[in-house]
Amino acid sequence: MHIEVRGLDKSFGNFHAVKDVSFSIEKGRLIGLLGPSGGGKTSILRMLAGLETPTSGEIYFHGKQVNNLPPQERGIGFVFQNYALFKHMTVAENIAFGLKVQKKKKADITARVQELVELTGLKGFEQRYPNQLSGGQRQRVAFARALAPEPQLLLLDEPFAAIDAKIRSELRTWLKDIIERVGITAIFVTHDQEEAIEVADEIMIINHGKLEQKGTPWEIYKQPQTPFVASFVGESTFLDDISNLRGFEDAGDWEGTKALIRPEYIEIGKPSEFALASATEQGKIKHIHFRGSEWKVEVEVGAYNLTTYRSLEKDVLQPGEDVQVLVHRAYLFNDEDSWIMENRLKEDPMPVHI
Repeated sequence: MHIEVRGLDKSFGNFHAVKDVSFSIEKGRLIGLLGPSGGGKTSILRMLAGLETPTSGEIYFHGKQVNNLPPQERGIGFVFQNYALFKHMTVAENIAFGLKVQKKKKADITARVQELVELTGLKGFEQRYPNQLSGGQRQRVAFARALAPEPQLLLLDEPFAAIDAKIRSELRTWLKDIIERVGITAIFVTHDQEEAIEVADEIMIINHGKLEQKGTPWEIYKQPQTPFVASFVGESTFLDDISNLRGFEDAGDWEGTKALIRPEYIEIGKPSEFALASATEQGKIKHIHFRGSEWKVEVEVGAYNLTTYRSLEKDVLQPGEDVQVLVHRAYLFNDEDSWIMENRLKEDPMPVHI
């Protein structure tokens, strides 16, 4: 289902929840609505579903305006955060519910339920009740029930929020695989950036009711278009003035310019590890934290406190140890613009002495 939204607005009394949001989604894409709690993500989802009426703006499915269509006529499946399963119905009965409402033939219902049981990995659980299932299994039933009437659009509101971390990770991979196999357009709400980056084909960053940026996870991460996107996605260090760092003196040419530096933009180590000695700063290790796959390191460089990562394959650094620090690039922004600045001294290589 191709979706187009134009100037979508929603107010609840004096609260302006969604502010002039416009976007389009191609058929078969899996879209993540990402942003902080209360930012307007669920309001957008509910307006697409027909559960909320826009204050203004237009919603089109396949070129047809659906603003006045009730939810049951929009061709939508909805998966809620709390599963919303019928406690008195078995797994098979829950999955079949929408098909019975559509008055499908009994044989067709049985065949469709069996197909979805196989697809969602619930074979053998057909006669169990929701209270006899794990959280992950209940969420699979909710997915199957939403897919049963063969909707053109699947909407998911924080679908993994009520599930523990290990099962949540497994379900992310499972969901992406299911969406690709079914070929359905899907939109899911989340405030978990790792979840959005791992699962979504495209991400829409929503903040204070506004669409900050829409793009692939790679584009969102590497080319943030606003300071909020740059700060919200990934870990970063904010600096009011970066012009005192080597290679970034030119940043002082723009009054009011601030900087954001991601950990992966910073390299630290012993002097022998660097070929770009002219571009490095002297720093002192403040703290070091083991993160399982890498070290997270906090380093003091003059008046700056920076955070970076270090591979487990390299020598372990210790708090209080003097190190060399190379900042490769920074994300700069002011009230009018934003851009990436590379360290200008990186073009002056020095040989590595072992």
